[in-house]
Amino acid sequence: MKTIAIMQPYFLPYLGYFHLLAAVDTFVIYDDIEYTKKGWINRNRLFFGEKVEYIKLPLVKDSDYLTIDQRAISPDWSKEKLKHKRKLEQFYGRRKNFTLGMELFEEIGSYEDLNLFKFIHHSVLKVSQQINISTEIVKSSSVGNFSSLKGKEKVKAICKSLGADSYVNVISGIDLYDKDDFMAVGLDLKFVKSSLAPYDQLTNGFVPGLSVLDMIFSINDTDEMQQQLQNYELV
Repeated sequence: MKTIAIMQPYFLPYLGYFHLLAAVDTFVIYDDIEYTKKGWINRNRLFFGEKVEYIKLPLVKDSDYLTIDQRAISPDWSKEKLKHKRKLEQFYGRRKNFTLGMELFEEIGSYEDLNLFKFIHHSVLKVSQQINISTEIVKSSSVGNFSSLKGKEKVKAICKSLGADSYVNVISGIDLYDKDDFMAVGLDLKFVKSSLAPYDQLTNGFVPGLSVLDMIFSINDTDEMQQQLQNYELV
């Protein structure tokens, strides 16, 4: 049984993204689809003080019709990165795993290639290594050219090209994809249902769904980290 997931590249995404990554044998990351301002491609959220704020990769102004691998991060990122670093030191300095979290942020933030896809792809690889996820990650363009297909037909074509028996999607796709439709082409369809369990954010209450970096800063116990990574089910 070979399981496949297909997802856009997101910058320092939330834990559920890595639940999906951990749940499959091969994770296909889109590099050749159109960039969209909506969503999480070049931004995510962290907890600065008592409020949630975005950490964002500034982009060079360009056509809205370019694909992700045709967009570039602005040179302004070097200044923005320093601002983020100072805020991380101020608001995350007391977290249990601050040193390792900051080292990871530095390694990701200092990546020299400012191509948007390559930068985010590198960050996904580094976070996966840090939290011990060994799933194979491949670029969609390396599988084939599926530009003539859309939606579920594109998904099914990619899965069949990789010899998949099962396609796994995030739970939000449960109303978009039909299991019988996928079974008709020999694909079992499942969805990852994540549980975002609390961990110590050194605050009153718990804010779920932040960038995985928030969790990495906060947990220095291997068993606790593994439990967080296993807090999902396939439905």
